[in-house]
Amino acid sequence: MPEPFTRLTSLPMPLIRDNVDTDQIIPSREMKSTGKTGLADGLFAGWRYTQIGGREADPAFVMNQPEYAQSQIILGGSNFGCGSSREHAVWALAEYGFRAILAPSFAPIFAGNCVRNGILPVVLDAETIAILAKADAPLTIDLTENSVRSEDDGLWHFEIDDEARAMLLEGLDAIDLSMKRLDDIQAWQQADRTQRPWIYLGERL
Repeated sequence: MPEPFTRLTSLPMPLIRDNVDTDQIIPSREMKSTGKTGLADGLFAGWRYTQIGGREADPAFVMNQPEYAQSQIILGGSNFGCGSSREHAVWALAEYGFRAILAPSFAPIFAGNCVRNGILPVVLDAETIAILAKADAPLTIDLTENSVRSEDDGLWHFEIDDEARAMLLEGLDAIDLSMKRLDDIQAWQQADRTQRPWIYLGERL
């Protein structure tokens, strides 16, 4: 289960590039398993390292700059997470330690994968993202009040749908969310067995 997300304070890492796709977040050559672990080292590998397949850190890439070593928030550009639907991209971000991404827009499948893996996608306009990047100061994201607060007390509110918010606040994945309705599911199944018993004949074999 993902760790519940309620309130987070961190210096954000500015990666303000439009159309950052999932292959840039984790190149396919870095996906060496089908599991959720062992991916963090390949995160942004094409930008993070000086050679393809190598592991010599490029000091010019923001992720390698010491001040952002503990960042848990990314400031991104428009259409963040576009490209293929690979969930490995979100798994790599989560394993590395990122818990929130602030961007003007997200690819819908990527945003959904974020929610299901405990990462909060926050939509803020490009002007606000630029202001936050320029300030280069810690931010506090409070999901209980849907707000982003800067160190100088600037305050911005964001929208998130109720289901995504509940999943993040409670640390639920899609299966966990369904299991909260287990009583309703079982009641429906029982009623359906009465109305359409022939559907369930296979259960007796």
